[in-house]
Amino acid sequence: MTTVGIPGGRDVTASLDRPESDAIVVACPPHPQYGGKRSDSRLKAVSDSLVPDIGCLRFDYGPWDEGRGERTDAENALAWAAEHADTVGLFGYSFGAAVALRAAAEYDTAADLAALSVLAPPAGLTEHLDVVATLETIDCPVQVVVGERDETVDWGPVADRATELGLTVERLPADHHFVGQSGRISETVGPFLRDLL
Repeated sequence: MTTVGIPGGRDVTASLDRPESDAIVVACPPHPQYGGKRSDSRLKAVSDSLVPDIGCLRFDYGPWDEGRGERTDAENALAWAAEHADTVGLFGYSFGAAVALRAAAEYDTAADLAALSVLAPPAGLTEHLDVVATLETIDCPVQVVVGERDETVDWGPVADRATELGLTVERLPADHHFVGQSGRISETVGPFLRDLL
């Protein structure tokens, strides 16, 4: 693992697992105001499922900015990954799933994304992270993974729209935190990203 500073003026630090890889997945953590960090167990489970073949860039957001700055952080991390790897994917959990969806839709070179996987995506948290309509604007393959017992976020509209669009939707027997489900996360998200990167 290598520590990386992400350019962009927002004091964003990342951990790059497997730095010499030709493919990198950028991983967006959950809500920073509720302890979301790059060390999150769900992000680590995805990273573990990718390494050693694919690198994983797990980052911490800069100062809280109601979703705007956090989306910028993800876009800057994507730009960094694109400069250091031939193929780039994107993953996000919870708040990070909303950030990842919006970043994928609005990032300048989003068409170059090989794949996007989101875990427990909320339909909307702030006006800057309303994500249901965003699904229609993403050009890469998308996987939406939800916990059937998740009562923390309103994931239903995201899963329903993804199904309507013919995107990959996985429903796991889990709550929002996927307690004790690291293996299942790895087995669900890892192969999807690996096959496309």
